[in-house]
Amino acid sequence: MTKSKLEYIWLDGYAPTQSLRSKTMIREDFSGNLEDCPMWSFDGSSTEQADGSDSDCLLKPIAIFHDPGRRDAYLVMTEVLNADGTPHDTNGRATIEDDDDFWFGFEQEYFLWDPDTDRPPGFPRAGFPRPQGPYYCSVGGNNAYGRTIIEEHLDMCLDAGINVEGINAEVAAGQWEFQVFAKGAKRAGDETWVARYLLERVAESHGHAVEWHPKPLGHTDWNGSGMHANFSNAPMRELGSEDLFNKICEQFGKNIDRHIAVYGADNEQRLTGAHETQSIDQFSFGVSDRGASIRIPVGTVEDGWKGRLEDRRPASNADPYKVAAVIVKTTKEAGD
Repeated sequence: MTKSKLEYIWLDGYAPTQSLRSKTMIREDFSGNLEDCPMWSFDGSSTEQADGSDSDCLLKPIAIFHDPGRRDAYLVMTEVLNADGTPHDTNGRATIEDDDDFWFGFEQEYFLWDPDTDRPPGFPRAGFPRPQGPYYCSVGGNNAYGRTIIEEHLDMCLDAGINVEGINAEVAAGQWEFQVFAKGAKRAGDETWVARYLLERVAESHGHAVEWHPKPLGHTDWNGSGMHANFSNAPMRELGSEDLFNKICEQFGKNIDRHIAVYGADNEQRLTGAHETQSIDQFSFGVSDRGASIRIPVGTVEDGWKGRLEDRRPASNADPYKVAAVIVKTTKEAGD
């Protein structure tokens, strides 16, 4: 009789930025199928999601992946429900008006973090390393810090079945990026969150942490971290209309507050108008413009105005579920 480990993963109720939580269930002769993952409960009073007098919250399985780091194990992404089965108010996934017509690619930036120095790897205990420039897409011990962790994370994601499309070293020392693509807004969020979970676990095994804050180095001349959201729907991919892309961008410009509200805490420290960003209270769009709120990729134009847009405003600590939900909403409004 085989016993399998099911690692149930969920988002807690901490504000303004939710954290990942998980716990392990043991199942005998498990099929490996999502439909055979039972609903489970947890103590919401320990995760800022319930009062101690009425503490039970439910975990509804919504995606399953092979767990490459453990024998006979699976990663089960869940969403949090109230005891009566309704979505908990911390459940960002439930806010998505899902439509598989929407494709999403999230570019997840982050810093590795050394708990001993309380700084990224590559940073001395005092002062700073050489100015940013040589670290982006770099190679070599003087430029790339933490590559062992990053490569192990990539392999684990691929082994798990997560559609990671690439990795690269980013502009600052100790800063990296991975990209996840999926068809369907909910699926894109599921895979991005599980990829984040695996990164946390890999870094933990190497004595490091992951810093998701969009500007962990404060008011310095070092880049912050974002989670650029690339998106498209069928009309964007098929019609070949410059007017359509302009109309969508203009609709985004009418709803700045709606988007910034879910694009991550402390994002004003990153969206300053410097370091390849637009100011948080302004909106702009342009072809191949990395300083704009929304970049129209040159490939979209060259393909006859067929393709995607890139919203560059979401912060590295933003919830991809909430980001996808608001992008779907605003894009659909532009088509009404």
